[in-house]
Amino acid sequence: MVIAEEELTTSRPAVSRTRARLIAVAALLLAAVNLRLAVTSVGPVLSEVRSGLGMSSSVAGLLTSIPAFCFAILGLAAPRLARRFGPARVIIVGLAVLAVGLALRAYVPGTALFLLLSVVALAGIAVVNVLLPMIVKEHFPTQVGTMTGLYTVALNLGATLAAAATVPLTDSFGGDWRLGLACWAVLAVIALPAWIPLARNDHTVKTQTQAHDLVRVSRHPVAWALAVYFGLQSTSAYVIIGWLPQIYRDAGLSADEAGLLFAATSLLGVPLGMALSALAGKMRSQSWIAGTLAVFGMAGYAGLWWDPAAAPWAWAVLLGIVNTAFPLVLTMIGLRGSSPATVVRLSAFAQGVGYLLAIPGPILVGVLHDHTNGWRVPLALMIVLMIPQGIAGMAAGRDRQI
Repeated sequence: MVIAEEELTTSRPAVSRTRARLIAVAALLLAAVNLRLAVTSVGPVLSEVRSGLGMSSSVAGLLTSIPAFCFAILGLAAPRLARRFGPARVIIVGLAVLAVGLALRAYVPGTALFLLLSVVALAGIAVVNVLLPMIVKEHFPTQVGTMTGLYTVALNLGATLAAAATVPLTDSFGGDWRLGLACWAVLAVIALPAWIPLARNDHTVKTQTQAHDLVRVSRHPVAWALAVYFGLQSTSAYVIIGWLPQIYRDAGLSADEAGLLFAATSLLGVPLGMALSALAGKMRSQSWIAGTLAVFGMAGYAGLWWDPAAAPWAWAVLLGIVNTAFPLVLTMIGLRGSSPATVVRLSAFAQGVGYLLAIPGPILVGVLHDHTNGWRVPLALMIVLMIPQGIAGMAAGRDRQI
């Protein structure tokens, strides 16, 4: 009887730890699914949104630029909020703010309020964006790569789901685009309960954050390498998202085939990103991975420069591979920080500066296309940008910690 009681007593901590880890996994995945819904749900019904709100083309263009600004500026507030209230509590508020923004923006009467509430929703996303790497470092310090890959898979699946399902949902609601957009707030609400158990233990992380408050990540070369790499991989991703279907269509491919190629590029990153993050997390240095991805990017953009229609699936696969730089850089952020508190500051700096660097790229590509009446000059620019992206990635991937 005594032995049985001792076994029960010693097993409880293990059961408790397992339960806590499962809760943390569920919380991470549910939050990650929401991180692009506000962005990718609008594009498929943008024509209906513009018609319903009387939105001009210039304002519609502004709408596509808002996410990068919000992620860059508002995400910088995340470390301070985490230090004061605890990261899980801030994430709960961020998800709640996201839900409110998504639910209300679809029913406002004018463009200005629609943009304002889009900013509200994106503000919630911005702080969650920055804090998730800290949660990974805190709860899974020996599995940073695997867990980062897992939640970026959830992020990509959420983005793809919103892009693919918004129109069918709108149709099922009798063509009501407002309800088709607002219904995505439900996913943010569903994610909230999983974060409550983590919020109860936030006092530990708050103490750690205060103890490491003197760390100034902006003074470290590795932080700047991560920021530049984050910015350049984001530039490439935004160019692919914004222009790849049009490049294929201008080369003579049908709209359906261009859409299918773009979807393949996006979906390819899901399994590859998961595998790459897991591999990167087991290695002391990730430099060769970043360098190799840059080579794939140069090959993909060079293929488009030569002839998009010559081997469209080959170019799509190559660009799908280079898109895995996103989960790679998130993994490196988690690995380069020596503690959860440092990771959140490093995440805020790399993403804040990185998103600012990424803003001009897609705009410049469009301007060059308009001025040259073709895609060769813009694509030549993207080939050239792969060089500093590879260099920054190799510098960020070196086995160093802040």
